[in-house]
Amino acid sequence: MVGAFAVGKTSLVQRFVRSIFNEKYQTTIGVKIDQKEVEIEGASVNLLLWDIHGEDDFMKVKPTYLIGSSGYFLVADSTRHETLQTALNLGEMATSVTNNVPFILLINKCDLKEEQEILEEDLAPLRKKGWRILETSAKEAIGVEEAFYELTKSMMGKSKQ
Repeated sequence: MVGAFAVGKTSLVQRFVRSIFNEKYQTTIGVKIDQKEVEIEGASVNLLLWDIHGEDDFMKVKPTYLIGSSGYFLVADSTRHETLQTALNLGEMATSVTNNVPFILLINKCDLKEEQEILEEDLAPLRKKGWRILETSAKEAIGVEEAFYELTKSMMGKSKQ
């Protein structure tokens, strides 16, 4: 999970792993690692989920955090347009160190429709490049399970893409 500060990376992981959402924001320092076993088409897969601290002007994501990963999420906050650019920048860095493993761009906080700043016209060029983009809401549990299962399938080479 990589993205800007406060886009909801930890909330997405908590929703997926523990089926909870906590309104209280807690900054991730460094990396928080969670684990969940899932079943994909009859195969048991043990996921190690690295929730990496948010990137901002003071703290940059280290490329070494991504080396050896099998896949990743780029996460942007639908209510803060600038977080999309941060996700795109992190995507460039991730591509350079992960040897082109599967990824999905998550546009989180999709439940806040009235406050959305990331629009379809911002995403259309990425979709044209073949990017998989999903809207999620950790708070409302929208698209979270789908995102994790879809990325897992892609990592296993069972994606429909």
